[in-house]
Amino acid sequence: MDKTDQNRRPLAYRNEEFLNRADARPLRILSEYLEPRSHFLDQRIRDTIVFFGSARIAEDGPLGRYYREAQQLAADLTRWSQSLEKTDRRFVICSGGGPSIMEAANRGAHDAGGKSIGLNISLPFEQAPNPYITPDLSFEFHYFFMRKFWFAYLAKACVVFPGGFGTLDEFMEMMTLVQTQKLAKKIVFVLYGPEFWKEVINFDALVKYGTISREDLDLFSYADDPQTAFRIVTEGLMKHHIEPEPEMPAIARTRYSREHL
Repeated sequence: MDKTDQNRRPLAYRNEEFLNRADARPLRILSEYLEPRSHFLDQRIRDTIVFFGSARIAEDGPLGRYYREAQQLAADLTRWSQSLEKTDRRFVICSGGGPSIMEAANRGAHDAGGKSIGLNISLPFEQAPNPYITPDLSFEFHYFFMRKFWFAYLAKACVVFPGGFGTLDEFMEMMTLVQTQKLAKKIVFVLYGPEFWKEVINFDALVKYGTISREDLDLFSYADDPQTAFRIVTEGLMKHHIEPEPEMPAIARTRYSREHL
Protein backbone atom coordinates (compact mmCIF):
# COMPACT_ATOMS: atom_id res chain seq x y z
CA MET A 1 0.00 0.00 0.00
CA ASP A 2 1.24 3.45 -0.91
CA LYS A 3 2.39 5.54 2.07
CA THR A 4 0.11 8.32 0.83
CA ASP A 5 -2.89 6.00 1.11
CA GLN A 6 -1.86 5.00 4.64
CA ASN A 7 -1.83 8.63 5.74
CA ARG A 8 -5.10 9.55 4.07
CA ARG A 9 -7.90 10.33 6.50
CA PRO A 10 -11.39 8.93 5.84
CA LEU A 11 -14.06 11.18 4.44
CA ALA A 12 -15.70 13.09 7.29
CA TYR A 13 -19.12 11.49 6.81
CA ARG A 14 -17.47 8.03 7.02
CA ASN A 15 -15.27 8.83 9.99
CA GLU A 16 -16.96 7.05 12.91
CA GLU A 17 -14.51 8.48 15.42
CA PHE A 18 -15.55 11.98 14.40
CA LEU A 19 -19.26 11.15 14.14
CA ASN A 20 -19.26 9.94 17.75
CA ARG A 21 -17.65 13.11 19.10
CA ALA A 22 -19.56 16.00 20.66
CA ASP A 23 -18.62 18.15 17.65
CA ALA A 24 -20.82 15.98 15.43
CA ARG A 25 -23.91 16.06 17.66
CA PRO A 26 -25.83 18.31 15.22
CA LEU A 27 -25.24 15.72 12.49
CA ARG A 28 -26.53 12.91 14.70
CA ILE A 29 -29.62 14.93 15.59
CA LEU A 30 -30.28 15.76 11.94
CA SER A 31 -29.91 12.12 10.93
CA GLU A 32 -32.67 11.16 13.40
CA TYR A 33 -34.93 13.54 11.50
CA LEU A 34 -33.86 12.72 7.95
CA GLU A 35 -33.74 8.92 8.06
CA PRO A 36 -37.32 8.41 9.31
CA ARG A 37 -38.53 11.14 6.96
CA SER A 38 -37.03 9.32 3.99
CA HIS A 39 -38.76 6.06 4.93
CA PHE A 40 -42.12 7.74 5.57
CA LEU A 41 -41.95 9.37 2.15
CA ASP A 42 -41.00 6.11 0.43
CA GLN A 43 -43.87 4.30 2.17
CA ARG A 44 -46.30 7.18 1.40
CA ILE A 45 -47.28 7.45 5.06
CA ARG A 46 -49.28 10.60 5.58
CA ASP A 47 -50.29 10.40 9.24
CA THR A 48 -50.52 8.10 12.25
CA ILE A 49 -52.55 6.91 15.22
CA VAL A 50 -50.14 6.80 18.16
CA PHE A 51 -50.43 4.29 20.99
CA PHE A 52 -48.71 5.16 24.28
CA GLY A 53 -48.56 2.80 27.25
CA SER A 54 -46.50 0.83 29.71
CA ALA A 55 -43.59 -1.42 28.79
CA ARG A 56 -44.35 -3.54 31.89
CA ILE A 57 -47.87 -4.88 31.33
CA ALA A 58 -47.71 -8.59 30.49
CA GLU A 59 -50.33 -10.17 28.26
CA ASP A 60 -51.12 -12.75 30.95
CA GLY A 61 -50.53 -10.49 33.98
CA PRO A 62 -52.93 -8.68 36.34
CA LEU A 63 -53.39 -5.83 33.85
CA GLY A 64 -53.30 -8.14 30.85
CA ARG A 65 -56.65 -6.96 29.54
CA TYR A 66 -55.00 -3.70 28.50
CA TYR A 67 -52.57 -5.63 26.29
CA ARG A 68 -55.36 -7.62 24.65
CA GLU A 69 -57.59 -4.57 24.20
CA ALA A 70 -54.76 -2.48 22.73
CA GLN A 71 -54.15 -5.30 20.26
CA GLN A 72 -57.85 -5.46 19.32
CA LEU A 73 -58.18 -1.68 18.99
CA ALA A 74 -55.09 -1.42 16.77
CA ALA A 75 -56.42 -4.22 14.55
CA ASP A 76 -59.86 -2.58 14.26
CA LEU A 77 -58.36 0.83 13.46
CA THR A 78 -56.06 -0.71 10.85
CA ARG A 79 -58.95 -2.45 9.09
CA TRP A 80 -60.92 0.80 9.15
CA SER A 81 -57.99 2.72 7.69
CA GLN A 82 -57.53 0.15 4.94
CA SER A 83 -61.19 0.58 3.97
CA LEU A 84 -60.74 4.28 3.19
CA GLU A 85 -60.41 5.45 -0.39
CA LYS A 86 -56.91 6.85 -0.56
CA THR A 87 -53.59 6.76 -2.39
CA ASP A 88 -51.45 7.55 0.65
CA ARG A 89 -51.36 5.36 3.76
CA ARG A 90 -53.59 7.09 6.28
CA PHE A 91 -53.74 6.67 10.04
CA VAL A 92 -50.97 4.07 10.38
CA ILE A 93 -50.53 2.58 13.85
CA CYS A 94 -47.41 3.94 15.58
CA SER A 95 -45.93 2.85 18.90
CA GLY A 96 -42.75 3.31 20.90
CA GLY A 97 -41.51 0.07 19.39
CA GLY A 98 -40.91 -1.84 22.62
CA PRO A 99 -42.76 -4.57 24.54
CA SER A 100 -46.14 -4.71 26.29
CA ILE A 101 -48.69 -2.08 25.15
CA MET A 102 -46.33 -0.99 22.37
CA GLU A 103 -46.03 -4.57 21.14
CA ALA A 104 -49.80 -5.03 21.37
CA ALA A 105 -50.39 -2.04 19.10
CA ASN A 106 -47.95 -3.23 16.44
CA ARG A 107 -49.27 -6.77 16.79
CA GLY A 108 -52.85 -5.66 16.21
CA ALA A 109 -51.88 -3.82 13.03
CA HIS A 110 -49.92 -6.88 11.90
CA ASP A 111 -52.91 -9.16 12.61
CA ALA A 112 -55.06 -6.93 10.37
CA GLY A 113 -52.55 -7.13 7.52
CA GLY A 114 -51.42 -3.53 7.85
CA LYS A 115 -48.14 -1.72 8.27
CA SER A 116 -47.11 -0.20 11.59
CA ILE A 117 -44.35 2.03 12.90
CA GLY A 118 -42.03 1.51 15.86
CA LEU A 119 -40.08 4.46 17.27
CA ASN A 120 -37.73 2.64 19.62
CA ILE A 121 -35.30 4.33 22.02
CA SER A 122 -31.82 3.20 23.07
CA LEU A 123 -31.81 2.69 26.85
CA PRO A 124 -29.19 1.47 29.38
CA PHE A 125 -31.33 -1.63 29.87
CA GLU A 126 -31.82 -2.43 26.22
CA GLN A 127 -35.35 -2.15 24.84
CA ALA A 128 -35.38 -4.35 21.77
CA PRO A 129 -37.88 -3.63 18.98
CA ASN A 130 -40.86 -5.94 19.13
CA PRO A 131 -41.24 -8.44 16.25
CA TYR A 132 -44.51 -7.03 14.86
CA ILE A 133 -43.20 -3.70 13.54
CA THR A 134 -43.00 -3.38 9.76
CA PRO A 135 -39.23 -3.81 9.13
CA ASP A 136 -38.84 -0.69 6.96
CA LEU A 137 -40.65 1.34 9.62
CA SER A 138 -38.63 0.27 12.65
CA PHE A 139 -36.40 3.08 13.95
CA GLU A 140 -33.89 3.37 16.77
CA PHE A 141 -33.43 6.76 18.42
CA HIS A 142 -30.74 8.06 20.74
CA TYR A 143 -32.42 11.41 21.39
CA PHE A 144 -35.75 11.39 23.22
CA PHE A 145 -36.72 14.76 21.74
CA MET A 146 -36.30 13.55 18.15
CA ARG A 147 -38.38 10.48 18.94
CA LYS A 148 -41.07 12.72 20.44
CA PHE A 149 -40.94 14.93 17.36
CA TRP A 150 -41.95 12.01 15.15
CA PHE A 151 -44.70 10.97 17.57
CA ALA A 152 -46.21 14.46 17.42
CA TYR A 153 -45.52 15.46 13.83
CA LEU A 154 -47.51 12.73 12.08
CA ALA A 155 -50.14 12.02 14.76
CA LYS A 156 -53.81 12.68 14.06
CA ALA A 157 -55.01 10.56 17.00
CA CYS A 158 -53.43 9.30 20.21
CA VAL A 159 -54.61 6.53 22.52
CA VAL A 160 -52.92 6.53 25.92
CA PHE A 161 -53.03 3.27 27.87
CA PRO A 162 -51.94 2.94 31.51
CA GLY A 163 -48.23 3.51 31.97
CA GLY A 164 -45.47 4.97 34.08
CA PHE A 165 -43.06 7.89 33.85
CA GLY A 166 -42.47 7.51 30.11
CA THR A 167 -46.17 7.34 29.25
CA LEU A 168 -46.95 10.33 31.49
CA ASP A 169 -44.12 12.30 29.91
CA GLU A 170 -45.26 11.55 26.36
CA PHE A 171 -48.91 12.29 27.09
CA MET A 172 -48.22 15.53 28.97
CA GLU A 173 -45.88 16.86 26.31
CA MET A 174 -48.44 16.19 23.59
CA MET A 175 -51.15 17.81 25.73
CA THR A 176 -48.95 20.87 26.23
CA LEU A 177 -48.38 21.21 22.49
CA VAL A 178 -52.13 21.04 21.86
CA GLN A 179 -53.07 23.34 24.75
CA THR A 180 -50.57 25.99 23.62
CA GLN A 181 -51.62 25.58 19.97
CA LYS A 182 -48.14 24.61 18.82
CA LEU A 183 -49.64 21.93 16.58
CA ALA A 184 -51.53 23.24 13.54
CA LYS A 185 -53.96 20.32 13.51
CA LYS A 186 -56.55 18.57 15.61
CA ILE A 187 -55.37 15.47 17.48
CA VAL A 188 -57.99 13.12 18.88
CA PHE A 189 -56.90 12.04 22.38
CA VAL A 190 -58.27 9.04 24.26
CA LEU A 191 -57.22 8.11 27.79
CA TYR A 192 -57.83 4.39 27.91
CA GLY A 193 -58.78 3.03 31.32
CA PRO A 194 -60.54 5.81 33.26
CA GLU A 195 -60.24 3.96 36.58
CA PHE A 196 -56.45 4.11 36.25
CA TRP A 197 -56.18 7.63 34.88
CA LYS A 198 -58.62 9.30 37.30
CA GLU A 199 -56.67 7.83 40.22
CA VAL A 200 -53.24 8.67 38.84
CA ILE A 201 -53.99 12.23 37.65
CA ASN A 202 -56.51 14.44 39.43
CA PHE A 203 -57.46 16.70 36.54
CA ASP A 204 -60.30 18.23 38.55
CA ALA A 205 -57.79 19.38 41.16
CA LEU A 206 -55.78 21.13 38.45
CA VAL A 207 -58.94 22.99 37.47
CA LYS A 208 -59.79 23.72 41.11
CA TYR A 209 -56.40 25.31 41.76
CA GLY A 210 -56.53 27.24 38.50
CA THR A 211 -53.47 25.65 36.91
CA ILE A 212 -55.51 24.56 33.88
CA SER A 213 -58.83 25.78 32.49
CA ARG A 214 -62.06 23.79 32.64
CA GLU A 215 -62.02 23.85 28.81
CA ASP A 216 -58.69 22.00 28.82
CA LEU A 217 -60.54 18.88 29.96
CA ASP A 218 -62.26 18.87 26.56
CA LEU A 219 -58.93 18.14 24.88
CA PHE A 220 -59.29 14.41 25.61
CA SER A 221 -61.92 11.71 26.13
CA TYR A 222 -62.05 8.52 28.19
CA ALA A 223 -62.70 4.99 26.98
CA ASP A 224 -62.73 1.68 28.81
CA ASP A 225 -63.33 -0.75 25.96
CA PRO A 226 -62.06 -1.08 22.38
CA GLN A 227 -65.47 -0.33 20.88
CA THR A 228 -65.79 3.04 22.61
CA ALA A 229 -62.21 4.01 21.81
CA PHE A 230 -62.70 2.99 18.18
CA ARG A 231 -65.83 5.13 17.91
CA ILE A 232 -64.18 8.20 19.46
CA VAL A 233 -61.09 7.94 17.27
CA THR A 234 -62.82 7.23 13.97
CA GLU A 235 -65.54 9.84 14.48
CA GLY A 236 -62.88 12.42 15.35
CA LEU A 237 -60.76 11.55 12.35
CA MET A 238 -63.76 11.66 10.04
CA LYS A 239 -64.83 15.04 11.42
CA HIS A 240 -61.46 16.77 11.47
CA HIS A 241 -59.34 15.04 8.83
CA ILE A 242 -61.49 13.31 6.23
CA GLU A 243 -64.88 14.94 5.67
CA PRO A 244 -63.68 18.58 5.60
CA GLU A 245 -60.55 17.77 3.57
CA PRO A 246 -59.59 21.21 2.23
CA GLU A 247 -59.21 21.72 -1.49
CA MET A 248 -55.54 21.68 -2.42
CA PRO A 249 -54.27 23.80 -5.34
CA ALA A 250 -53.26 21.69 -8.33
CA ILE A 251 -49.60 22.72 -8.14
CA ALA A 252 -49.49 21.71 -4.47
CA ARG A 253 -51.05 18.32 -5.28
CA THR A 254 -48.24 17.53 -7.71
CA ARG A 255 -45.62 18.20 -5.03
CA TYR A 256 -47.45 16.82 -2.02
CA SER A 257 -46.03 13.31 -1.97
CA ARG A 258 -42.48 14.61 -1.51
CA GLU A 259 -43.09 17.79 0.45
CA HIS A 260 -45.69 17.03 3.12
CA LEU A 261 -42.95 15.78 5.43
